[in-house]
Amino acid sequence: MAAVGLLASIVLGFVFLVSGASKIAAGPAWPEQARGLGAPSFVVPVLPWFEIVLGAVLVMQVVPVLAAATALVVLVLFTALIARRLVQGQHPPCACFGTLSTKPLGRGHVVRNVAFMALAVAALVA
Repeated sequence: MAAVGLLASIVLGFVFLVSGASKIAAGPAWPEQARGLGAPSFVVPVLPWFEIVLGAVLVMQVVPVLAAATALVVLVLFTALIARRLVQGQHPPCACFGTLSTKPLGRGHVVRNVAFMALAVAALVA
């Protein structure tokens, strides 16, 4: 069971690392996408860096329980934001992975995040 939790933590860590790095690589396009998605303006400049740090902490297994719990909370918040936009009938481009994810929001984004949340739970309980 510990191996499953370790693998889940590492995979989830790489997801956060890629997400944060792709947001930074997108330059000024990503903050614009994030605002269009409805991200709070105070979060936009720090989110990519937060994701990179969280991803590194998950991969390196530094405070693994706290890192997994933090990842789970972040993913719940992201998913709630996406679901809110979908319920409102809005389908802005997904700003989840910078310019790697410009596809309009849809149910698939919620499903993907639920899978990421399952990884966080596996990392948390293992």
